[in-house]
Amino acid sequence: MALFLPTYFSPISQYKAIVNSEVILFETEDNYQKQTYRNRCYIYGPNGKQLLNIPVKHTSKSSKRKTKDTLVDNTNSWQKQHLKSIQIAYRNSPFFEFYQDDILSIFKKEYTYLLDVNIDTYLFITDAIQINQQFSKTTEYDVSTENDYRSLANAKRKHNYKFDSYIQMFDDKYGYLKNLSILDLLFMEGPNAISFLE
Repeated sequence: MALFLPTYFSPISQYKAIVNSEVILFETEDNYQKQTYRNRCYIYGPNGKQLLNIPVKHTSKSSKRKTKDTLVDNTNSWQKQHLKSIQIAYRNSPFFEFYQDDILSIFKKEYTYLLDVNIDTYLFITDAIQINQQFSKTTEYDVSTENDYRSLANAKRKHNYKFDSYIQMFDDKYGYLKNLSILDLLFMEGPNAISFLE
């Protein structure tokens, strides 16, 4: 069993670990932390690396909240902004049209909890790249260190992983960008994305 944090359109490094794990366990009992891929991803936009960030509701500054209890702040239309950014970045990519209808449901659904967004993005990606690992959620904080991939959710940490490069939308302008959101690989490689992850 491999332990992951549920993240928003996870980086490629996380999906590389997911594809090579048999059973997925999502840690949902930990305390929510900022500066992680829980509520952000990076795509390759027309101006280079572009952040998509889901706003979350902050209660009092001192209180800790669990990942599973983190609320999405829907006061500004983040879904509309994210969808527009993804469309601008990838509408001319080789495989965007094959997945655009399926991805729309994530941006049209009203979410209360960040965890639900992240599980839906996971289900969308696993369906799109045709992997069918079963997943479950923790019921208490997991202290195990074996097959622990939770650090892959840390957006500030550099991860050393071997991964073949692929053609990206704007690499002629800005060069190859490593470890973007899995969306970048999916829209560029389509069904062949799985071969980069195995």
